[in-house]
Amino acid sequence: MDAIQVALASRVAAQHRHHGKGQFFWVWAALLLMTAIEVYLAYQNMQPIRMLSILMGLSLIKAGLIIAYFMHMKFEVSRMKWLTMSSLVACLALMCIFFPDAFRILTLGTK
Repeated sequence: MDAIQVALASRVAAQHRHHGKGQFFWVWAALLLMTAIEVYLAYQNMQPIRMLSILMGLSLIKAGLIIAYFMHMKFEVSRMKWLTMSSLVACLALMCIFFPDAFRILTLGTK
């Protein structure tokens, strides 16, 4: 490789060093703490709606942390983030469309 290619390769490598191991350990510790909270809530005697709301909130935060740090979406270009989020919205919309149709199985069969 010539000097220009080496310079470009080192510049690209420097741009991709966004994070260190310490950041991953902090995220991992946060995920571990949220999992411990979820396990603790499972053994508490509380209203199911309240418990499920808290568990869903924690799950969304955990999914966001996993996507952002361990799947490296935090460091991706904006176009990739928009593509991923629009795909997620499309999947959720399709689920909302087809789930009511799946409930008809409850009324099938003999009456």
